[in-house]
Amino acid sequence: MTTDPLSLFLTGWIVSAVLMAVLWMVQRRVRNAAIADVGWCYGLALVVSWYAVSVSGEPARRLLVAVMVCMYAVRLGTHVLIDRVWNRPEDGRYRAFRLHWGEQSSAYIFWYFQLQAAAIALFSLPPLVVMQNPHPPFHFLDLAGFLLWGVAVSGEAIADRQLAVFRSKPWNQGRVCRFGLWRYSRHPNYFFEWLHWWSYVVMGLAIPMGRWGLTLIGPMAMGWALLKVTGIPWTEAHAMTSRGEDYAMYRRTTNAFIPWFPRRP
Repeated sequence: MTTDPLSLFLTGWIVSAVLMAVLWMVQRRVRNAAIADVGWCYGLALVVSWYAVSVSGEPARRLLVAVMVCMYAVRLGTHVLIDRVWNRPEDGRYRAFRLHWGEQSSAYIFWYFQLQAAAIALFSLPPLVVMQNPHPPFHFLDLAGFLLWGVAVSGEAIADRQLAVFRSKPWNQGRVCRFGLWRYSRHPNYFFEWLHWWSYVVMGLAIPMGRWGLTLIGPMAMGWALLKVTGIPWTEAHAMTSRGEDYAMYRRTTNAFIPWFPRRP
C-alpha cells in the first residue's frame, strides 16, 4: 500500500492529465468542449477512489469519504453529460472561447483541458486529508460533515432538477425560472455546490492544524470560481442578453448566491 500522500497526489494529477488529453481528442471529433466538465467530475471520483485504497488512515472513514465524493461527482457529471453534451449543441461559453481564440483554439482548448486536470488534483486534496485521520470513526465531526454533505448534494440535485423541469416546458422558453429553490436564489445550484465543499472542512477539524488548513482549498477555490470566474459572471451576462428586462427584475428581487426571501421590486 502506498502511504506517501505527496506521491499519491502527484500520481493522481498525472492520471487526470492523461484522462483530459484523451477527452480533448474526443472533443475534437464531437465538437463539444463541455465534455471537460464531465471529465472533471468523473476524474475526481476516480482519483479519490484510488486514494481510498492507497492512503493510510482509518478504513471506515476512507470508505465513507470515497462514497461521498463519488456520489457527488457521478451525480453532477451525469447531469452535465445529459444536459450539455449528449446530443446537445456546444455550450455558449465554449463557442465564445473558440471564436475568441480563432485558429489557435485547438491548442488553447488543450491547455484548458489540462487546467481541468490540475483542478481535479487540487479538489482531491480535501478528501485526501480527511482520509488520513487515524482516529476511530465516527465522532461528532464526521457525522456533522456527513449531514452537511447530505444537505448540500441534495440541494444541488433538487435545484438542477427544478431548472430542467422548467426548461422542458415549451411555454417557458425565454422566461426566468422562479420555481422552487430558484425563487430564493438566482444560482441555488452554485450555492449548494460551494456548500458541499465545507463538509470536508468540518470532517477535517479533528486533524492537526497543519494539514486541516488544506481542506479549506475546496470552498475557497470553488467560491472564487463560481463568484468571480466561470460561474455567476458568465451565467448572468448570458441571461441578461437572452432574457432582458425579465432577468433584470429577477436580479433586483432575488439574491445572487445565498438563498433568502425575495425582495419587493
